Amino acid sequence: MKHHLLKGLRFGLTGVANTGMHALVAFLCLNGFFLGVAGLVVGPVVANGVAFAVATIFSYVVNTLWTFSAEMNRKNFQRFGCVAVIGLMAAMLLAKLSELIVLPPIGSVVLVVCVMPVINFGLHSLWTYK
Repeated sequence: MKHHLLKGLRFGLTGVANTGMHALVAFLCLNGFFLGVAGLVVGPVVANGVAFAVATIFSYVVNTLWTFSAEMNRKNFQRFGCVAVIGLMAAMLLAKLSELIVLPPIGSVVLVVCVMPVINFGLHSLWTYK
């Protein structure tokens, strides 16, 4: 149980760092530093797409090596990617659910932020790194 709690704590810390990574990359892209090219500005869709890709790779590396103490390989990389896509769809479904039950917009954010880490941790623990 103690080992699982440590993994959960590491997963949470990695999530916070990952969120910061996403925000930093998006900010840089929006402010004239797209793909390492100074002065090249992109819009929010491209900026967040690039930020999502960078943050997902960062998350894979840190969660694999630190959170789950696993080796990086094709199998868990592919599973990690599947969980990321499942997570995206689940987040969108939770946001839609929040609309249906008439939560205010910030309510959908709170719902997603509270529920998705539990789902993602569970999927990674039970499938990605098994």
